[in-house]
Amino acid sequence: MKKVVIQILRKRKGSLEFLSFFFLLFLLVACNVKSDIKFPVKVGIKPESITKGFNNNYYVSVMNGKEKGDGEIVEISKAGVRVFAKGFDEPKGIVFIEGNLYFSDLDCVWKVDKNGKTSVFVKKEDFPKEVLYLNDVAVDADAKGFYVVDMGATKYMRDEKNNLWPLDSDEAKLVPELGRVYHVDLQGKVSLVQDTSPLMLNPNGVGLDNNNNIMVTSFFLGNVLVNKGGNLTPLKGVFRGADGIEQDSAGNYYVSSWSEGKVWRINGKTEEATVLIDGLKSAADFYLEEHNKRLLVPDMLSGIIYAVDINK
Repeated sequence: MKKVVIQILRKRKGSLEFLSFFFLLFLLVACNVKSDIKFPVKVGIKPESITKGFNNNYYVSVMNGKEKGDGEIVEISKAGVRVFAKGFDEPKGIVFIEGNLYFSDLDCVWKVDKNGKTSVFVKKEDFPKEVLYLNDVAVDADAKGFYVVDMGATKYMRDEKNNLWPLDSDEAKLVPELGRVYHVDLQGKVSLVQDTSPLMLNPNGVGLDNNNNIMVTSFFLGNVLVNKGGNLTPLKGVFRGADGIEQDSAGNYYVSSWSEGKVWRINGKTEEATVLIDGLKSAADFYLEEHNKRLLVPDMLSGIIYAVDINK
């Protein structure tokens, strides 16, 4: 019996070696195939905004601390998380247009190329009005430029505990109307597209609706402003600390609140709001990825990017 077993093994030796070779090859290939990006992803201190850019990777503006020049752009890829560019003050809204990243800082707009090379694209002096605190950006209808929001004077919004003043308080009446929305083309020309408004105190988020009209969120008032009859008009509801805004192909709106740590879907017809996620420390400027049925939401105060299901 022992001799028979040895003879069988000898006959199968070639087959076993063949199978072993392919098994090892499979392991080598598997080890070199990078897995899909799995969210949530921790990206650093105070991530504000996210977009998809070079090689279908994601790029996040990370504010870090209050030190001058400590802000970064972080790349999320299948290989992991890495710093892609640095040397900014408080990088915020970010978009990808024609092979470059563009993002706002306190009072300027930066441009970053595929190699991480940075340059100031729009200086403070290039704006037609004084800018105080630039925030969100959104690609325009032709992808030949972008919109950028100036929040105005943010120091009047909050009390000594950093909470927003109640809307019926005397302090709320002192919040100045200084917020505006600008358009920047790819030659760096800046134009004013939405001037100050009592409905738009401290505007934060900007986006385009399905008719290519701008939508704006008012951080202080909690208004979600959309175009109706040629005028920016509030939707139903109050979303204080309103940050990012987008609309999907079905007409639903999505809004995040930095101060409440929530994200809502607002029905485009009834304007009824549904909470998609809450309990975040903060919910900043998100990225709508409709084909993946999700929002990618930076939780600034936890330093994490979450994937939020839009079909809840």
